[in-house]
Amino acid sequence: MASNRTLGYSTTQISLHWIIAALVLFQLLFGESMTRVIRAQARGTAVSSADGSMGTAHYWVGIAVMLLVLLRLALRVAFGAPRPAGASALLVRLAGAAHWLFYALLLLVPLTGLLAYYFSDPFGDIHDLGKPAFIILIGLHAAGALCHQFLLKDGTLRRMLVPAR
Repeated sequence: MASNRTLGYSTTQISLHWIIAALVLFQLLFGESMTRVIRAQARGTAVSSADGSMGTAHYWVGIAVMLLVLLRLALRVAFGAPRPAGASALLVRLAGAAHWLFYALLLLVPLTGLLAYYFSDPFGDIHDLGKPAFIILIGLHAAGALCHQFLLKDGTLRRMLVPAR
């Protein structure tokens, strides 16, 4: 009898995936407020209340992303991940590399953001590279999911939408 991890993800793993995705989208869309806050502080000028609020949100959402990713990694280590569904060895390797790159970015980008906030450059410059890296990786991830759904028709996307039974 197959274990649940070979069939799909748990409700908790799926929830974490989508919560983290939503938080990262928030960061990508509204993270520029933090840049304006940092610049205003460096110049000694006032920060608008909107930028101040969004900068604070960016800080705390980044910490939340880091903590949720650590939880997600702990669950992955404890319960594993489903086996790839009928894909070629090359696609399996590419998917694995993309997933581990996501984990690395999801931990390193918030970490460099914290280091930039408390210690300034060069961490801010490194942190800024996270946005284009995330955009590219998210695009590839979405394209891969859609390829699995509509071309390969192997049920991979369903595993991140419907918990394993």
